[in-house]
Amino acid sequence: MAIYQYKAVDATGKELSSTVEANSEQDAGKMIRDQGLFPMQGSIREKKGKGSKGKTDGKAKKKGGGISLEIPIGRVSLKKLTLFTRQLSTLQDAGLPLLRSLQILESQQKGGGFKRMLKGVTEEVEAGTTLSDSMAKHPRAFDRLYCKMVAAGEIGGVLDIILQRLADFMEKGQRLKRRIKGAMIYPAVVISIAVLIVTGIMYFVIPKFQEIFNDFDVKLPELTLFLIDTSRWIAGQNQGQNVPGAVWVVLSPFILFGLYKLIRIPNMGRAGTDWILLKIPVIGNLLKKTAVARFTRTLGTLIAAGVPILEAITITKETSGNWVFERALGQVHDSIREGETFADPLREAKVCDLIVVNMIEVGEETGDLDVMLMKIADNYDEEVDVAVQALLSLLEPAMVVVLGGIVGTIVLALFLPLVSMIESVSG
Repeated sequence: MAIYQYKAVDATGKELSSTVEANSEQDAGKMIRDQGLFPMQGSIREKKGKGSKGKTDGKAKKKGGGISLEIPIGRVSLKKLTLFTRQLSTLQDAGLPLLRSLQILESQQKGGGFKRMLKGVTEEVEAGTTLSDSMAKHPRAFDRLYCKMVAAGEIGGVLDIILQRLADFMEKGQRLKRRIKGAMIYPAVVISIAVLIVTGIMYFVIPKFQEIFNDFDVKLPELTLFLIDTSRWIAGQNQGQNVPGAVWVVLSPFILFGLYKLIRIPNMGRAGTDWILLKIPVIGNLLKKTAVARFTRTLGTLIAAGVPILEAITITKETSGNWVFERALGQVHDSIREGETFADPLREAKVCDLIVVNMIEVGEETGDLDVMLMKIADNYDEEVDVAVQALLSLLEPAMVVVLGGIVGTIVLALFLPLVSMIESVSG
């Protein structure tokens, strides 16, 4: 037997560290849970210099199991994971054994990374590992939130209900993303086509007019000269220009996106970009409502599943997707750990509307915090729809004005020299 170190939280959310003697990591996790504790993901580690037999067994398992040979590429799509969760919940509710349910779902998957992951999970469960621990070894499919909820369902003996809640949670999150992406398709397509058309005019049409102007030897207005210079840059006709400007126009969205990702790599850059995005008129309001809906639904689902409050807040903080809300939830975590309230640090952070803070405060006082969080999430889902429609109602006239201004400027720049030419011919 080997000695394993671990970190866990008890039912009150208090963190503790200790050791346990067991034959394997899976047995150690089972013994910890039997004590009423919740081991933190990845915290169970074999103590150095102890139990060489345990290490040998681990190597043998790694060699024979085939799970360690998996090389996952990319993450599993949310749609596929949601369908799997819903089907597993249905099979568990029907009374099928867990192993048989996993075998059925694994066999119906088409070849690919997710099928290999399910095969690995099935083999682990067959060897005696819990479902949550087995899933935790495949983070590209099952994130920490998913594994913690499954663990809570296993401990409470309500795995089918927890899986159903988890599927509902993922479906609502997927629906929210789909609404936002769907609303952004129309303006993105219109802007892209407009940019391509204007670039085409600059590349092919303006040089023809330049030849006409040169033949008539007309003095060109400043606006026309600017248009011609822009056309020459687009076509790459300026002296010493190696790359046509049209290439930069096409590549600029990808370059900006790459720079944005590069800036967000350090924590300071991520903090700055998230703070700036929340301050942008209209768009910032939409992002704020989306973040509130996301973190309240995540936290409410975790608490309803029986995950300890401190662990639930930590997971919610890691999955919030916005640095400003991560910092606020970190302050909430520290406040609750010191025996204070949830609402006060959230009120001081000023990242949520007062109605959200007040509803959370009422949920704390009545003991229905999870129910209140889910109500907030449902309300903010509806507000996100309203915010998206408001954004579209602003974008459509703005696009018309901008595109009309661009086309009008081009037409004016081309017709001013023509007027001068007509006047000179008439004279």
